[in-house]
Amino acid sequence: MKVFHDLMWFFKEEKKSYISGIILLLFVAFLQLVPPKVIGIVVDHIENGTLSGRILLQWIGILIVAAMMMYILRYYWRIMIFGSAVKLSRLLRNRLYHHFTNMSQSFYQRRRTGDLMAHATNDLQAVQQTAGAGVLTLVDSLATGGFVIIAMAATISWKLTLIALIPMPLMAMLTSWYGTLLHKEFHKAQEAFSSLNDKTQESISGIKVIKTFGQEQEDIEDFRKQSEDVVQKNIAVAKIDSLFDPTISIIVGISFFMSIAFGARYVLNGELTIGQLISFTTYLGLLIWPMLAFGWLFNIVERGRASYDRIAALLRETVDIVDDEHAVDRLPSGNITYAIDSFQYPGESKPMLSDIQFNLNRGETLSIVGKTGAGKTTLLKLLTREFEGYDGHIKFGGELLSYFKIEKLREAIGYVPQDHFLFSATVAENIAFTNPNVPREEIYNAAKMAHIHEDILQFSDGYETVVGERGVSLSGGQKQRISIARALLMDPEVLILDDSLSAVDAKTEEAILSSLKQNRHGKTTIITAHRLSAIQHANLIIVLDEGQIIQRGTHEELMPQEGWYKEMYLRQQLEELVEHGG
Repeated sequence: MKVFHDLMWFFKEEKKSYISGIILLLFVAFLQLVPPKVIGIVVDHIENGTLSGRILLQWIGILIVAAMMMYILRYYWRIMIFGSAVKLSRLLRNRLYHHFTNMSQSFYQRRRTGDLMAHATNDLQAVQQTAGAGVLTLVDSLATGGFVIIAMAATISWKLTLIALIPMPLMAMLTSWYGTLLHKEFHKAQEAFSSLNDKTQESISGIKVIKTFGQEQEDIEDFRKQSEDVVQKNIAVAKIDSLFDPTISIIVGISFFMSIAFGARYVLNGELTIGQLISFTTYLGLLIWPMLAFGWLFNIVERGRASYDRIAALLRETVDIVDDEHAVDRLPSGNITYAIDSFQYPGESKPMLSDIQFNLNRGETLSIVGKTGAGKTTLLKLLTREFEGYDGHIKFGGELLSYFKIEKLREAIGYVPQDHFLFSATVAENIAFTNPNVPREEIYNAAKMAHIHEDILQFSDGYETVVGERGVSLSGGQKQRISIARALLMDPEVLILDDSLSAVDAKTEEAILSSLKQNRHGKTTIITAHRLSAIQHANLIIVLDEGQIIQRGTHEELMPQEGWYKEMYLRQQLEELVEHGG
């Protein structure tokens, strides 16, 4: 029952609803005692020959009133208890979503998307069941069972009641043991479901790659194995769960046998009437539900406990990067200065960046080039504070990055990453993501600057075309340019294009960069690129190799130098010449 203790904070928040619902449940449990008593009285009247039409109508009327009251009370306790459980689900779901949006990049490197989805769906459903059906089952089984036992002992025979309860301790021991086993197996089943969820999400997202490489059958087989694992683990849960009802039924059957055997003897001795024995066995029938409910309660509680533990563990994970206590709530602007001695990713022993020193004046363009894995993207992620923990400092406008609130820092930076992401919405909604109420003319202007406007007009519904999940209906170049238009609409202080023109041709790339130069006067631009002809206009070009700056300067300064930049530039020029038949 630990999960009820863990959820006590919520029960206190919704105490009015839960207390009202529990009181109504107690009334229902009390009213359930009426029919067995009425049956016993009517049977005694029949045996004694004193039953008349008036007496029969009187007791039928009492039964009808009791039934109507139970009907109404059951309606309202369901609203109060089950309604509160739905509120808990909504509250935890909102907390999880808020937690996800606040977590740093490293969190998503450790966690799988499918696993996070399973926490927000399957686990929350189990916790909701605990706060709804679990509370109902606990109160109803205790109240009904308690009232029935009191009625049996006080109004019929305390001796026969004790006899009927002799097998009950055995049931308590067995159900407790089953509950422990159930908790362990259900935890495994939830983890298996998370893995299957992650597999499904990954396969659907990568369906193009799977089909391109002809791996459909292998992927189906992998899915089948994981699905089978989920089935086997849930069968293990079901095997333990299936022990509850037979165990309880056997014990209740033993109670019935003992009650009837000893009850018949008491009737023959004159200690009980036939009507009282019938009432007693009817009451004993009412005990079947509390006993079965008690077993069901263990099932619900252990499932809820396992799921709540998983959710709580997720919520306990702390955010790596938070606002400084005295961070200011304003947009940064000005020069950008890097002075990093060393940076390495969490859990890595080898530095990713070393001895990075440069200054970028406001309004200038910086180009970062180098081999794949040289550290270009890492350098940019430090500016947006996706990672911290480096030796040295980065200043923006003469202030450390921590001087500004994270929200304001990122609001000043328009970042177009390598893995561009589009939402399953219209083209216009994707471009206006940061400001949904922006005038349509500004959306058009941003699209024109990104040289995607004419393409959009050719779409089936123009700017109202739904691009599909992750922009599945668009080409790589179209997705890149829409992502650039989205960043340009922000008119950010710093625009970062992290290899964001790789899928467009050289002519389009040149046109986009020319537009940026004309329209972003006085604003800083940072570009990482593989095509060196596109960055000749940059005020500063730095060449990275294994996380270190090996060359720096303008295009004119770097070309006379022997090194990576000149070699790569000449090679690309030769390749372009060959492509054009030279």
